[in-house]
Amino acid sequence: MDEHVIEAMGKTKILIRNGKVVEVDDPKIDYCPLFHKKRGIEKLNKDVVKENMEFRIADFGMCSPNRQLDMKDFLSFGISEILSTLLDEKVIDVVVMVCEGCGTVLITEPSKAQGIGGRVSGLVKTSPIPEIIEEISQENILDVENASINQYKGVELAMDKGYKNIAVTIACGNDGEKLRNLEKDNSDLNLYLFSVHSTGMDHDEVEDIFKYCDIVTACASKYIRDTGSKKACLEVGNSIPIFATSENGEKFIEMRLNKIGKKNKKGEPNPPKPLI
Repeated sequence: MDEHVIEAMGKTKILIRNGKVVEVDDPKIDYCPLFHKKRGIEKLNKDVVKENMEFRIADFGMCSPNRQLDMKDFLSFGISEILSTLLDEKVIDVVVMVCEGCGTVLITEPSKAQGIGGRVSGLVKTSPIPEIIEEISQENILDVENASINQYKGVELAMDKGYKNIAVTIACGNDGEKLRNLEKDNSDLNLYLFSVHSTGMDHDEVEDIFKYCDIVTACASKYIRDTGSKKACLEVGNSIPIFATSENGEKFIEMRLNKIGKKNKKGEPNPPKPLI
């Protein structure tokens, strides 16, 4: 069955089946500054979320055979933009990330890291889409048959292919601990962990995220903002902060800022509401 479950726009759970938005839960937040700025959305509700998902399907083929995977650099700042820069500068060899229609994938092209990660929010579950699988290629997909999502096994696949400098996106603290243990057991392995889709994480999970990750995005998380203000070595962004939690993370953020010619200026925050 062609079925995809996404969490987006305030951790709203959305079910897309055969290219149609068939279920939308109530959003957990009322306001997101990114969607206000880019799409003029002042208040999130089920109808607004459904309309935005339908726009994404029509615009770039989200969750469909028409998916556009490549995306040029728009000189913005986010996790996918940082990863794209790291690939472009040859700091990392590969990114282990998640793409609808494929599940866990290995990406080495900067434009695909941007196009995959920058266009779709938290992917909870997906099913195979042959056209997307063909473009990424089967050898770069963890589980072609089921499109499963497993970042740990994705890193193992990258290691099997000989990659040594591996970035990986994770959405739970548990993955961080397992991946750091894997790194300890392999002396020639360098892992760089990026926490994504953090809205709604509980306090203990946030503690793990800051313990194991290099870069953490705040999304609409109250705990990440609170923890980041105390533990991060660098914070960028006002409305949706991104925190560096290691020397590598700090270096990566500064590399992106230099690439796009921007400085880390502090302004008036306009956070999501409510933070959860």
